[in-house]
Amino acid sequence: MTSKLPPFHALLLLLSSHLAIAAAFGVWIDAASSSQAGNGGGGEEYAALQALKAAVVDDPRGSLSSWQGPNVCAYKGVYCSPPPPESSSSSSSPVVAGIDLNRANLKGTLPAAISLLTHLTFLHLNSNRLTGAVPESLRELQYLTELDLSNNLFSGEFPTSTLLIPSLVYLDLRFNAFSGELPSEAFTKPNLDALFLNNNQFNGEIPATLWSSPATVITLANNRLTGPVPPAYGAAAGGRVKEVLFLNNKLTGCIPEELGFLPTIEVLDLSYNSLSGHLPTTLSCLAGIEVLNIAHNQFTGELPDLVCDLKRITNLSVSFNFFSGISQHCDRLAGRSVFDFVGNCVPGRGLQRPPPECDGAPGDAGLSCLRIPVTRPVPCATQAAVSVGVGVGVSFGGASPVFGAGGVVTVTVP
Repeated sequence: MTSKLPPFHALLLLLSSHLAIAAAFGVWIDAASSSQAGNGGGGEEYAALQALKAAVVDDPRGSLSSWQGPNVCAYKGVYCSPPPPESSSSSSSPVVAGIDLNRANLKGTLPAAISLLTHLTFLHLNSNRLTGAVPESLRELQYLTELDLSNNLFSGEFPTSTLLIPSLVYLDLRFNAFSGELPSEAFTKPNLDALFLNNNQFNGEIPATLWSSPATVITLANNRLTGPVPPAYGAAAGGRVKEVLFLNNKLTGCIPEELGFLPTIEVLDLSYNSLSGHLPTTLSCLAGIEVLNIAHNQFTGELPDLVCDLKRITNLSVSFNFFSGISQHCDRLAGRSVFDFVGNCVPGRGLQRPPPECDGAPGDAGLSCLRIPVTRPVPCATQAAVSVGVGVGVSFGGASPVFGAGGVVTVTVP
């Protein structure tokens, strides 16, 4: 499967606030270079950094050439600061508060002794050639807020030790060789603001806890994930998420109607999967959505007017599906180069699929995707009322199905 880079326009905002995260959770870091921090670093910190240096078998740029002698605060890429006020340290000498060895092209492993850096608040090791497993000892880094291991050669199952780091806010595992199923705990960790898992080899179904995550950005793109997109139940589901990338996996089934009730979503990319059925009209409730990409799936039917009426949409791509019609509202978007619908089955339009392909369009993915087209607005303010499709009766906590506008059965979820 060819890797495709997702539209990360919203991530630029995240990265611009990256240092702000560190400031909020590690206000005692003075951000001065290590060479200005004095002769800090105790025996354990020296041992930890020397263990890291020894675990590197190739340092083509000499990034660790200054890592000699007991003055660890003079090491290149090491940042020191006075210990935090609540620290158990009996000394006021500077401690190692951060390591930044991004893009050093280091080849080696990450040793367990890294946990001896007990005051570490950020560990940036992206764009190196580090291999093997992520050490379990990372869980002992109580002050760590940022962990960036992206663009390396780490492998094995999801490093669950990272989920036990109490202060972690930013976790970046992109572009590695991690495999296996995603743990449900990855989406229930408190305070986590950014979770980057794209471009690995994760498989299995996405945990139902996905929409419980406090993160504002979740990227699952370019893996081997299967099964359906999890539904989002409850008024608090997806309460902070702004960007979710599912593209280029092996997801099947229909789009859950509950996704239309995600209150803060701005970017939703479901492209390059095997999703099918008709689009839920609840997508019209995504008032803040700017990018909606469902291209390269197996969706059928007519594209609803209500989806093309999204007020803030700047990029709506439905290309290479099996849609049989588009509305006048969607035509207006096409005239503004906002709407991409090539490779579908719309009669009389250019750049569509040949008729034999359209005749072999996939089915409607079963009863779960059976929907009657709705032309009236969905009552978006009632986010606890979740549409589940015509003729499907579901109840939670003793609630009874209620018929809403347009003949759609809704279910009240407490």
